[in-house]
Amino acid sequence: MPINIPGDLPAAKILESENVFVMTDERAKTQDIRPLKIIILNLMPTKIVTETQLMRLLGNSPLQVNIELLQMASHVSKNTPQDHLSSFYKVFTEIRQNHYDGMIITGAPVELLSFEQVDYWDELCEIMRWSKRNVYSTLHICWGAQAGLFYHYGIPKYIFDEKLSGVFSHRVLNDRHPLMRGVDDVFYLPHSRNTGVRTIDVQKHQNLEILSLSDEAGVSIVANKNGRQIFILGHPEYDRDTLAKEFFRDVDKGIEPNIPSNYFPENDTEKTPVMRWKAHANLLFINWLNYFVYQNTPYNLSDIKE
Repeated sequence: MPINIPGDLPAAKILESENVFVMTDERAKTQDIRPLKIIILNLMPTKIVTETQLMRLLGNSPLQVNIELLQMASHVSKNTPQDHLSSFYKVFTEIRQNHYDGMIITGAPVELLSFEQVDYWDELCEIMRWSKRNVYSTLHICWGAQAGLFYHYGIPKYIFDEKLSGVFSHRVLNDRHPLMRGVDDVFYLPHSRNTGVRTIDVQKHQNLEILSLSDEAGVSIVANKNGRQIFILGHPEYDRDTLAKEFFRDVDKGIEPNIPSNYFPENDTEKTPVMRWKAHANLLFINWLNYFVYQNTPYNLSDIKE
């Protein structure tokens, strides 16, 4: 089944060219079913790229999904055209009375700041507080996961000595958990971050379960026991060349970054990276949509309880 997005959204043409099933608003109105309502809080500076990556994963399930895009009112985006934001994004005051089956909170390039120093932190806290009563299941990614773990559980983040960048292997700790259903015992996930959380801090909370760990990247996937909050510390949505673009961007800035680990063949930056995480990224999103959104959300979204 398709994702339902505006026909003139830039992602639509890209996804259609990849044979991802996309349905426009007009056709969706003729469907006599209740599609899932998913809202994406996009905190990434390259919003068009990120929304396309996420919609690619959301569009690979048998479920019809209506997608809305949300931006922060308390932050001015400098890397996305204003007409794109005005046409396709809403702010919190416009949707705060709504209810959603699911929500995705993306990463953001603000990890070296303390949470309270982020200019939209108060607004983000308000949205995360609202999500407990108005969203059935929320998927947090990278910095969004660190922010969610800190806000909901008081789990701090720690700054690394050097940036964690690359594609790392992860061990599944509970293969019977619905989110990990069908996932190989060892799978790969990209990371690109300067901070992280510690296993011991997560283990202090009985309501949280660590689902996967990496010897190099540490805690990678965490879920609370009722599945209403999922935290992925990596970037399953990344394209093949996303880490490469970040690397060459930093090189151009004179930062002299380390070459992303386990990414370029033979560490040769002129060779095309091998994409080893696509299958598991798709499976994680399908499992989230199926087991934690579709199978559990009430038919009447107003019946969602905290």
